[in-house]
Amino acid sequence: MRLYNSLSRQVEEVKPADGRTVRMYSCGPTVYRYIHIGNMRSFLLGDLIRRALRFEGQAVRWVMNITDVGHMTDDISDTGRDKMELAEADEGLIAEEIAQKYTDAFLADADLLNLERADVYPRATDHIPEMIEIIERLIERGHAYQVDGAVYYDVTSFPDYGKLSGNTLDALRGGHRQDLEVDSNKRHPADFALWKKAGPGRRMKWPSPWGEGFPGWHIECSAMSIKHLGERFDIHTGGNDNKFPHHEDEIAQSEAYAGHPVVSIWVHGGFLQMAGQKMAKSARNIYRVTDLGEQGVDPLAYRLLCLGTRYRSEMDFSWEALEGANQRLRRLRRLMADWKTAIRSEKPSPGPEELDHRFRDAVADDLNLPQALVVLDEVLGADLPGGEKHDLLASWDRVLGLDLERAAAEGSDLPSEVQALAREREEARAARDFDRSDAIRARLVEMGYEVMDSPEGTRVRRLN
Repeated sequence: MRLYNSLSRQVEEVKPADGRTVRMYSCGPTVYRYIHIGNMRSFLLGDLIRRALRFEGQAVRWVMNITDVGHMTDDISDTGRDKMELAEADEGLIAEEIAQKYTDAFLADADLLNLERADVYPRATDHIPEMIEIIERLIERGHAYQVDGAVYYDVTSFPDYGKLSGNTLDALRGGHRQDLEVDSNKRHPADFALWKKAGPGRRMKWPSPWGEGFPGWHIECSAMSIKHLGERFDIHTGGNDNKFPHHEDEIAQSEAYAGHPVVSIWVHGGFLQMAGQKMAKSARNIYRVTDLGEQGVDPLAYRLLCLGTRYRSEMDFSWEALEGANQRLRRLRRLMADWKTAIRSEKPSPGPEELDHRFRDAVADDLNLPQALVVLDEVLGADLPGGEKHDLLASWDRVLGLDLERAAAEGSDLPSEVQALAREREEARAARDFDRSDAIRARLVEMGYEVMDSPEGTRVRRLN
């Protein structure tokens, strides 16, 4: 397995630091609001890497954090409000209830996209002691300083600052939230807060050697990754927007704390765009995974759509492309159902072995899943027994995660005319021809059948 390392800017082989288990950390969701499908593309990256490594027979331990404190609307002053507290005011729930509500929603959405659960989902609020321990060592080693109850990281104390993003101190681009204004407490404009003094009325605060306060944004990932994976681990994933300042600052504090490099390979995924614009709440162009099902689209069609673009590239989203992926997914499942009952030859032909080799090579080549899908399409037209085609795709689905053996629709025992109408209605819905879809529904009802819509397609059953 080879992955592009954003730090070295080269494709590198994944080699477990301990020689046994690949250890991977992913920046997870902030749980004060619902996660949109652009976020989910980033989280899908960790799932695909783990699936690919396991496909090769590697053991993997995957940790994804839950950020339930530390994301500020204003990181400059002590009076800046945490977004969790703003959510409390909006929804009339306490912070713990807000966090649980949106953590549950994230996990439910992840399940819909067939993201296999991480081994650990540590929460930031459960790791305050670990954060304080790291900050204390950074102060002892001259990498951090205290000012009036706050603690800042001294970026000038870390000569390699900027090695991930290229934002060196000599040519620093804007990006730190603190750069919005000049903070008179900081020695250097790029210094960032490790611990903040709690302002009046702030509820989410903890005791510390520097007084009551709360952690900065970046320190939480250093604390949780080191706690659960150790001071040396293999892969760290996140979106391109995490490179700076979040991951740049994480590298500085983690390496200054440990005294050596902590992460071997940094992997970053590209943005999801809609009409050329990054999908974001501020742009009001976001969709949740649940929105897909409400439009009659299987959420795994979105997963298939994502597989068609290299993870490092920006990806354009459109409903037309998604509906095309939905039809493609249904066709694959129908073919799999047909092939499953096909008689397998006693002596397998040489074709599957060569195709399987090419598929595995594509997956190992920095997750070249678009090329892997090309190989999959070749199988569809290959002169192979149906049983062998089924077995190939069933094996590959361990990586793709498309649930290809799920029946495309229920009711195979229905009359052929009814099945044909159900398929025609699926096509009408995919084309957003709702008048034709409604007309077909009415005809089926007249024939004595109940019509039910679901992300898996149109379901029809005979009324009693």
